[in-house]
Amino acid sequence: MKKIYRAKQIYTMDPTNPLVNYIELDGDIIVGLGQAESSKIVLKEIDNRFSEKTLLPGFIEGHSHATEGTFWRHVYCGYFDRVDPDGKTWYGLHSIAEVIQRIISSLSRNHQPILGWGIDPIYFDSKKILREDLDLISKDIQVGLIHASCHIVYVNSMSLMKAGLLRQGIIHPGIVLNEDGYPTGELRGPEAISLVGKILGINNDILGCDTDGLLKFAKLCVKKGITTASDFANPLGDALVKEMLEVTSEINYPIRLVSLLRSTQSYGEKLIQRALKLKALSTNRLRLGMIKIVVDGSIQGFTARLRSGRFYNGAHNGLWYITKENLVDTYLYALKHGVQVHTHTNGDQATELAIECMESVMKESFKHNHRFTIQHCQLADEQLLKRIKSLGMCINFFANHVYYWGDQHVLYTVGPEYAKKMNPCATALSLDIPIAIHSDAPITPIDPLFTAWCAVNRKTATGSILGKEEKISVTQALYAITMGAAYTLGLEHEVGSIEIGKKADFAILDVDPYAVPDSEIRHVPVWGTIQGGRIFQANKSK
Repeated sequence: MKKIYRAKQIYTMDPTNPLVNYIELDGDIIVGLGQAESSKIVLKEIDNRFSEKTLLPGFIEGHSHATEGTFWRHVYCGYFDRVDPDGKTWYGLHSIAEVIQRIISSLSRNHQPILGWGIDPIYFDSKKILREDLDLISKDIQVGLIHASCHIVYVNSMSLMKAGLLRQGIIHPGIVLNEDGYPTGELRGPEAISLVGKILGINNDILGCDTDGLLKFAKLCVKKGITTASDFANPLGDALVKEMLEVTSEINYPIRLVSLLRSTQSYGEKLIQRALKLKALSTNRLRLGMIKIVVDGSIQGFTARLRSGRFYNGAHNGLWYITKENLVDTYLYALKHGVQVHTHTNGDQATELAIECMESVMKESFKHNHRFTIQHCQLADEQLLKRIKSLGMCINFFANHVYYWGDQHVLYTVGPEYAKKMNPCATALSLDIPIAIHSDAPITPIDPLFTAWCAVNRKTATGSILGKEEKISVTQALYAITMGAAYTLGLEHEVGSIEIGKKADFAILDVDPYAVPDSEIRHVPVWGTIQGGRIFQANKSK
């Protein structure tokens, strides 16, 4: 069915035809666009419901996790205010005492494990969370707090006891010990977390996403103008994939979900063959077949790998999540079979390892247009960026970090000199590296316009400017959350710009983002989306 919509202005992200005011759709495909006044279309045929709105290509969240939806069934314990899928604001908590009080006030009597998420003690005076703190919530039921980075979990004594870990003599890099040799309750990295995963019931929540979570995640996306969202790092077992296919095929499911396979057990050819099998199951609204590899942890959780070998506050270097041999093996078979790999690196040492592995593999199996992408890539200096460029790789920067942890990076994690160079979007663009920017939800809230604001303004939570040299323009930032993200996901032929033949995916805004000061982009209100030709209003999304 054909439809013609008129808007106040439509920014296409197509440099050959950047600004129009009408679009013509045939089902889920764009078949025409231009200036209504100079075209041959009959004006009475135009649907004018968006005549005072601004349209852009549907925003693309190039690195998020659908678990943003499932996490809301647990207790939010973050430092910053956050809005849940139903529109309720959960106010930020500024001490461990406030966290304990919120969890206790939300307790049920079903004796299930108690879970909180979004916490980061780097904001607290103590800078740490101990099992004794969580014992104040309960000594009889397992209690776990998922760190804001999702790379750390804090547990109480009962959780450790049930896992057989409440003892001396443990030697494991991910299990932090007290001076008396007993665990503090802090478990770092996936291997250590897995020891309590089943006890806390968080194995599926951390990586997978069920029906309820998928629906809540999609609801958040519509509110923020997102029509395509990535789901980075999912185990994608057969039962889970079946459920995801069923949910996304529902007639009113409002987003296209790009779900990446992550495995912590297999690498190389076995992992690639699984990705190829999944790719064959892809549909219009569920895209499968790419993989994610995680090289290190998080900077703010002190689990990232730094070339300096030590953090600014004196903490020891972070954790490796993969061996060099497994990374090379995976890259090699991925290139051979045309499977795209997205590699998580936060620290510069982790980024350097990914580059070295890619360099060795490209000597043996050189391929153009592979779209391998470094995700986060927060501490890459200009020399590392040049090597990334020479390999034909893309980068998806974690721009939100500047706001949420910028002040902490200056004071505690990497120090002022490294902090101001974090997420170097401007340098990467000057080198002509394809980039996107992202939220990594649920690490930070999913909101592409806020992410664009972060990259444009580089303001921390206290209002400091962190590295003004790496600011980018509004045009560059909006491109990064549309065509830039589409390119890193290999979808630029379908979405990311408004062009004839592409998908009818649009973000509908109440205010023109180019008509407000750069400092106000984050506040531009989203009316809703058109996804695949279907209209979804933000305040009515289900």
